[in-house]
Amino acid sequence: MAATVLEAQALRKVFGGLVAVNDVSFTVTEGGVKAMIGPNGAGKTTIFNLLCGVYPLTAGGFRVAGKRGEGRPPHAIARMGLARTFQNVQLFGNMSAVENVMVGWHRRGRAGFLAAALRLPWSRAEDRAAREACTERLAFVGLADRAEDDALSLPFGQQRLVELARALASQPRLLLLDEPAAGLSTREKADLARLVRRICEQGVTVLLVDHDMDFVMDISDTVIVLDHGEKIAEGPPREVQKDARVIAAYLGEEMEASD
Repeated sequence: MAATVLEAQALRKVFGGLVAVNDVSFTVTEGGVKAMIGPNGAGKTTIFNLLCGVYPLTAGGFRVAGKRGEGRPPHAIARMGLARTFQNVQLFGNMSAVENVMVGWHRRGRAGFLAAALRLPWSRAEDRAAREACTERLAFVGLADRAEDDALSLPFGQQRLVELARALASQPRLLLLDEPAAGLSTREKADLARLVRRICEQGVTVLLVDHDMDFVMDISDTVIVLDHGEKIAEGPPREVQKDARVIAAYLGEEMEASD
């Protein structure tokens, strides 16, 4: 039986008088791709922010690889093996692609500010090893020849890949992808789907949010559906497509007719 990488228990988040996430529970098992879908405002990105420690929970809790995650700051959750990308690409300007990826790698480094400032030999050796490892991450996502290019000069689709390589550099057990196919061409989406499967083959489990139903249904092993902050369905993609509550809330009659 596959191990549980993430266990979310009755997640609840209230902003003022607005209940953004209401008693949502689910598990993510090792080695697959789970998708979270729903209309705008359903609570998908809010759940990602709860899991990453960006927002504090109003109630509920979660465990990453068996360790309690609620109440921990983002860097502590990252150390537990959780990494993410963002709906809007967030790269550092005036830094090369490989330097952006090294930001993800450096949480694993030993050198502190003083050692780096003094350019101690072991600190320089660690930096060289990090650059080499991060260049390999860029090669994995297909950007080996763009490592030294300014990250913000790259086409949008390649910027998304840099962000993905940065997340992988932290060696996560669970990777959260927030709208990874947004803004990509049909060919880029197909390439991304193959890349996500390769990531899973490397032992990384994926939880993703996306609005592109063809992409989601093609790549996912299981799908969670949210509506108004509540989970209304969960199961294999083709079963979820046929669920009357899902059709009414989000997918639309055309999805029912296309099966």
